Amino acid sequence: MKSTRYQQIDDTSAKVNGQNQYFEILCNPFYTAYFTIPSKDRLSILDILQGNKPRSYFFNEEAFTLLESFGLSNKIISKMRDNALDKVLDEKHLQHLINGIFHDPNKGRNIRTRIMESGAIAAYHNNTDISVVKVLLSDDAPQFKKLTKEQALCWIHDARNYKKLEPIVPLHKKELEDFQSHYWKYYRQLLQFKENPIQENAEKLSAEFDELVSTKTNYKALNERIEKTKENKSELLLTLKYPEIPLHNNDAELGARSQVRKRDVSLHTMTKEGTKASDTFMTIVQTAKKLGISAYDYIGDRVSKSFKMPSPAELIYCKI
Repeated sequence: MKSTRYQQIDDTSAKVNGQNQYFEILCNPFYTAYFTIPSKDRLSILDILQGNKPRSYFFNEEAFTLLESFGLSNKIISKMRDNALDKVLDEKHLQHLINGIFHDPNKGRNIRTRIMESGAIAAYHNNTDISVVKVLLSDDAPQFKKLTKEQALCWIHDARNYKKLEPIVPLHKKELEDFQSHYWKYYRQLLQFKENPIQENAEKLSAEFDELVSTKTNYKALNERIEKTKENKSELLLTLKYPEIPLHNNDAELGARSQVRKRDVSLHTMTKEGTKASDTFMTIVQTAKKLGISAYDYIGDRVSKSFKMPSPAELIYCKI
């Protein structure tokens, strides 16, 4: 996690003993790691980023800003501020506090979740025991949002939304084609910028993005889609600030594809232990490919207790 400023993440469906679960794929150019989880909510993704350590909740000003962004009422925020300001709580104490606010356990489920997310995210950002991810590159799925200080979005995922449009009127078809042509022309300019990242060019590209998403057509669905791209400007253009960040999430998608091929062959795991073993071996195999070593030789080296081969972590440190 320390080897790059950013990490990439994606997910795909999984089954454990016939039950629907999810594969989460976390990666960068040096590794690909797999995690099978029961649900792909924001807290579960956060657990992965911090190595599945016991959750803690920190209610500093960042947490209260998050509560506001989640749309919680001033009344609830005031109660949390009165009882938890600048406190670090474990799971037991937070649940006790929340239960004091909602006397009926069947009420306020979404609000309870948002309180937990806000405190957990703030605690994660202030954690000094682990490598905190600065930038997360993903698609536009809600569970990936707000987890890191900055988020980058995949241009390929954004572009797919335009491919989903199915205009019937010839004029609308032409307008969609024209916009997509300008869209990919701009994308190629971003690729060129990454090879020669000059601040002057960054400012120019930012202005050109504004011009691109100011396009108005006679096709209402296209206009609405362009507006959504416009709303994601900072996430789509984070590469202008950090040129090393990819414009797409293909690395994570390739990791997901490898897991899907394995699922096609073995269908699903049956036990918790088998699922963990499967995730571990997939992680070793895919990371070994990126590091240019033989997964077969590495596993053999460890099983035989020869320990002649360096660990993947040591190899990553040598490459950065």
